Amino acid sequence: MRTTTGWQATGPDALRRITLERRDLRPDDIAVRVDYCGVCYTDLHALDAHEPDPNAPLVPGHEFTGVVTEVGSEATAFSVGDRVAVGNIVDSCGSCAMCEAGQENFCRAFPTLTYGGTDRQDGSITLGGYAREYVVREAFAYLLPAGLDPAEAAPLLCAGVTVWEPLRAHGVGPGSRVAVVGLGGLGHLAVKMAVALGAATTVVSRTRDKHEDARRLGAQDFLASTDSRQMAEARDSFDLMIDTISAPHDLAPYLKLVAMDGTLSLLGHLGPLTVEAMDLLVGRKKLSSAGSGGRPGTAAMLQFCADNGIAADVEVLPSSQVGTAFDRLRRNDVRYRFVLDMSDLD
Repeated sequence: MRTTTGWQATGPDALRRITLERRDLRPDDIAVRVDYCGVCYTDLHALDAHEPDPNAPLVPGHEFTGVVTEVGSEATAFSVGDRVAVGNIVDSCGSCAMCEAGQENFCRAFPTLTYGGTDRQDGSITLGGYAREYVVREAFAYLLPAGLDPAEAAPLLCAGVTVWEPLRAHGVGPGSRVAVVGLGGLGHLAVKMAVALGAATTVVSRTRDKHEDARRLGAQDFLASTDSRQMAEARDSFDLMIDTISAPHDLAPYLKLVAMDGTLSLLGHLGPLTVEAMDLLVGRKKLSSAGSGGRPGTAAMLQFCADNGIAADVEVLPSSQVGTAFDRLRRNDVRYRFVLDMSDLD
């Protein structure tokens, strides 16, 4: 086994710097020096729910960029020194219908997650990217295209591909009318991508506090969901609505904004929700969801972002300030993604 340094949970709301073990490289592995790792709400939820268990250690982090430092004997896709990115999936069965369709995120045997997953060969618990090194199958690493800043690109591997999937699945392009509900880590990237795809893009938020941010990101319009007049005037307006609200909420007001044969795609809150069938019936409206992305989609998303100058709006902190990042994330005090600089782990 090889060792590296990282941040491991010691209980709810607590992490400590420790020495971690990484596996020796298998033939199709690469070793990555982790330079930047995004802080996702999933990390916060995992930390809050964590109870110390020697058989289930928790090292968060599933959206990171870095540099290849070593390649396995049969690895051919990368060379030492290549800039790479890794997302929240590091393996899958490779043989089910979903994997064969390039949707490893929907693997019927369940994909191996970057942290908190079970390694398919040795059964160990995967430890995430809050560390200076990660060992991964080369098939689940992505070349970081030239022009993408590695810190700003890290959140693309989770938040970015999560919003990219429904935008592409629903054929968004010139002439499309897209609304993004919630302007946070997911929402701000959805706006940038929808605009770059040529869609007329609107941001829907509770108040007008983020109106100027929405304009800066490229949105042509802004709706305050608490303004009943605005919401009524926008009824049946959007071909696709990307709902990034992370808390339970009433879908009815947003379904009313969906155009005939349009879709409301839920990306934020994935728990139980109540939907009135009539809200779908009137206008033949559809309700969908998405999560992460497969290998072809992730690679295409990264290239699209490089070609169109899209990156996350980030605040970079030394990894030693990970506790500060979590505290502020709980207060929604970030616009729009924290990224940890892992170089202080050397």
